[in-house]
Amino acid sequence: MADWLLLRLPRAPQGDASWLVASASGAPLTATQSGPLSQAAPAAAGRRVCALLPGNDVLLAEPEVPARSGVKLQQVVPYALEEHLAEDIDKLHFATGKRAADSSRVPVAVVSRALMDESLAALHAAGIDPECLYADSELLPANPGQAVALLEDDLVFVRAPGAPPTCLPVAALREALDIARSPGAAGPVADAAAPESAAADEAAGATRGLILYAGTTEWQAHSALFEEARGHFASLKVQLLSDGPLALFAQQLPAGSMVNLLQGAYAQKSARSVALGAWRIAALLLLALVGLHVAGKAAELRVLKSKESQVDAAIRDTLRTALPGEVGNASTTDARRRLEQRLLAVRSGGGSNGLLGALQALAQAKDAAPGTSLQSLNFHDGGIELTLNSPDAASLDHLSQQLRGSGWQAALVGGNTVGNAYQGRVQLHAQGP
Repeated sequence: MADWLLLRLPRAPQGDASWLVASASGAPLTATQSGPLSQAAPAAAGRRVCALLPGNDVLLAEPEVPARSGVKLQQVVPYALEEHLAEDIDKLHFATGKRAADSSRVPVAVVSRALMDESLAALHAAGIDPECLYADSELLPANPGQAVALLEDDLVFVRAPGAPPTCLPVAALREALDIARSPGAAGPVADAAAPESAAADEAAGATRGLILYAGTTEWQAHSALFEEARGHFASLKVQLLSDGPLALFAQQLPAGSMVNLLQGAYAQKSARSVALGAWRIAALLLLALVGLHVAGKAAELRVLKSKESQVDAAIRDTLRTALPGEVGNASTTDARRRLEQRLLAVRSGGGSNGLLGALQALAQAKDAAPGTSLQSLNFHDGGIELTLNSPDAASLDHLSQQLRGSGWQAALVGGNTVGNAYQGRVQLHAQGP
């Protein structure tokens, strides 16, 4: 499969994007680079492009949406989240992920349409057509037994086990740690039956570890708070990121479990329509080819039937000429059978004492009578009558002697002078046993 170009869009309109190239398995192949989107465009050639929106601009939730036949999730989800949204749902874009087989909750990503329009316009202006568009916070690794957090600049990303990630300002770091310890689902849509007490949170956090990813600067600035919170977790593991979080995010690409924001009105309609158009053209060409093939075979069949009729007529004409009186009202099959029988009878005489043997003996005897040529030959009932031209009668007599010497009965039965040559008739029969 093709490599990935993982491209993170800037948080501010005039900010720089960052990107790196990763293998199909998510392993980084280049260091993280940053700059205007136009500088990332050459790296997109021949690669699958995944773009990331800032996580603080995308709401991730898992509302409970009962399955209803005939109703699309995109039609139901906005109303399931409406009371948790401050903005008019008509100004928001809702994208859904794959529902787990044993769950009634649906992963949902919500972002403003204005941001979607602005981001895609910037990408297309740079000549970049992404295959997928995710919230960068959703590429924070998930761990079934531990909470995961990321400190980057002035933001903190946190993901509790089994819950969607949350993005908060770093000033709300204590609240982020509370979410990491929380046993309930994170995000704006929580299970109403989940315990909310501090005691329940404390009990959940005590059996759960925390994995923290941070840059060196961020860790130095906030390490004291994490050391203070160490006692609230079963363990604390810190991993410093010297090149930013993109290499960490790239490792999540092969899973493909994130919610792709390119849905609905933002789906890649142009690529899909091109693909469908190509298949449609291919199907039409195939149908045309099949039609031409059938028409060609039909025309060929008509030609063959016409040729067959001509051959049948030729067979009847040949039989009528060769065997007068035998054709009558016989069908083509009968005429063909009679002709084959007669040919078989002629071929049966084609041994050493038959027609072929006689012709072979005549060819050998001609060497003894130079200047002799065959004018006509009549084969009937095993006998052959030859009409020959030679310089004189003696040459024909000498030829007859040669034939008799080859085991044939040959007799010169008549002849006369024609111009400067002598034309005679020789009868030839095979000698008896």
